[in-house]
Amino acid sequence: MSDPLPPLAELRRAAEVFNGFANVDASWLRLLKETHSAIDLSQPAHRTILLRWLNSWGCRIRYPRDGEPAPFDDGVRAWWETWGTTLPSADLAGLTDAEIDTAAKAYADLAGVVVSTGRTRRTLGPTAAAKALYALRPNTIMPWDAAIAAALHGARDDAAFGAHLRLGRAWAAAVIAEAGDGGAEIPALMGRPVSLAKILDEYLYVAFTMGAKGDWGTDSGEWWKNGNRG
Repeated sequence: MSDPLPPLAELRRAAEVFNGFANVDASWLRLLKETHSAIDLSQPAHRTILLRWLNSWGCRIRYPRDGEPAPFDDGVRAWWETWGTTLPSADLAGLTDAEIDTAAKAYADLAGVVVSTGRTRRTLGPTAAAKALYALRPNTIMPWDAAIAAALHGARDDAAFGAHLRLGRAWAAAVIAEAGDGGAEIPALMGRPVSLAKILDEYLYVAFTMGAKGDWGTDSGEWWKNGNRG
């Protein structure tokens, strides 16, 4: 991408799309309420809450029946024991290279967590892992999906996720500089109390995920078409 700095006007435009979705933040607000805004995956209840939230975001992870093994629960608990105390918590714009490297390694391990066994063995995968990390660190992690990762990075491994966070860091710093006041009023400008990391993700979702489906115009000279769509 030749100039990966989305201006505030484009972020507001994408935010208007999200603001038009019915109950757009309902599952997120429920997660915050049920975890008191601090997910602790050492708690079984919080692992269940995370699983339910991921499925509300389209991850389609199978819920175990009574008496069945619970690979998602076991795998996420073990992952948390390794990474829970080392995940960075700085705002996206303030992440260091070392913190991004840590987040990328944690992402790779989380993506490899087995969530279903039997005839069809399935791992959590890149999209759900990125969403889960966002849930754990909403001010820190800019998530992605397959369309966004393909368009911007051409891969979904840990190196690509690290590149995604570095891109997000540059974007966040530029947007904060444009907005002034340290970026404190950016959520209000977008019309919803969500983090800048989420605002940037929503912009990417509208530009790439919806655009790839033909739901968002990409042939009318928008910012990302002018040499910036990857």
